[in-house]
Amino acid sequence: MKKTITLIVMLLLLVPAFPGRAQHEEFIPSKAQKGVRVSTDVLAVALPASALVGTLVMKDWKGLLQGVETAAVTAAATLILKYSVGEKRPDGSDWHSFPSGHSAVSFASAAYLQRRYGWKFGAPAYALSCYVAWGRCFSKKHFWYDVVVGAAIGAGSAYIFTTPFAREHNLQIAPTSDGRSIGVYASFDF
Repeated sequence: MKKTITLIVMLLLLVPAFPGRAQHEEFIPSKAQKGVRVSTDVLAVALPASALVGTLVMKDWKGLLQGVETAAVTAAATLILKYSVGEKRPDGSDWHSFPSGHSAVSFASAAYLQRRYGWKFGAPAYALSCYVAWGRCFSKKHFWYDVVVGAAIGAGSAYIFTTPFAREHNLQIAPTSDGRSIGVYASFDF
C-alpha cells in the first residue's frame, strides 16, 4: 500500500509540469486517423486480455495477483490524473486527454509480460504498445506528453508490482523537487 501511495503522490506532482487547457479548433479525422484510432482501441483491450489469458493458462496465481495489482494501480493513477487535470484533447472531443489511458494499459501489459515471462513475450507487447502510443497521437486523441506519462504510469506500475527485484534489492523510488522542476529519485542495493 505504501508503494501505491508513493506512486500516486509522485504522479500528482507531475500535474503542474504540463500545459493546461489549450484552445483547439474543431477536428475532422481522416480515414487513416479513424482506422488507427479503432486499431488502438482494439489493442488497448487485446494486450491486457492476452496477458490475463496467458497467465491463467499457465496457472500462475502469483503472477495473476501481480497483474491485478499492476492493473489496479495503473487504472487508479490514470483516472485520478485524467479527471483532476482536465486537459482538452487535440481533437477537441472532451477534457480527458492527460494522461493516455490506452498507453497506460498497453505499457502496463507489456511490462508485466516482460518482467514476469521475459523478453520473448515482452518484446512483441512493447512493439504493440509503441504503436498504440503513436496511434493515439496520430489520431489526435492525445498529445505526445499524454502518451509518455501514460506509458510511464503503466510500465512503472508493472515494474513495482510484477518483479521480486524490488524486494530483493531494496528498491526505493521517491519524487524530488528543487522548487522549479520535479523529478524522480530511485536507488537499489547491488
